[in-house]
Amino acid sequence: MEPTQPIRIHQEHSSEREQVLELLRQSGLPVEDIVYGCHIHFLVAENEGSVAGCIGVEFASGHALIRSLAVRTANRGAGIGGRLLEAAESLCRQRGVRDSFLLTLTAEPFFARRGYQRIERDGAPDDIAATTEFASLCPVSSAFMTKRL
Repeated sequence: MEPTQPIRIHQEHSSEREQVLELLRQSGLPVEDIVYGCHIHFLVAENEGSVAGCIGVEFASGHALIRSLAVRTANRGAGIGGRLLEAAESLCRQRGVRDSFLLTLTAEPFFARRGYQRIERDGAPDDIAATTEFASLCPVSSAFMTKRL
């Protein structure tokens, strides 16, 4: 579905946090470790003043864990997910990150089309393996993927 106004991607504002959390819950994504002041940086796709999509980036000692990519059902099919991922990767590059990682149960083909490759979980760098999402929130059946930025 095409949005009626252009989508604007920006760093999350504190006033958008509740919308982001609600979108993640509706999408079945973990929110247990997302609290105010946490180290996860969110980018938001805004459409007509509301959150149409979001993506999180957790920076860890030179690596990044891409997480929490979600797009509202009404906004799917307009390329918002791809744009959010590109924005997250751009943020990673700006911060000097060379390798990004992610875990997914449902979107492996989406990420594979964008250059991510599945690897074994035991190949995770220590800083990524120590994240809450990797260590306890995502099941071992999740696809663990990486991309050289």
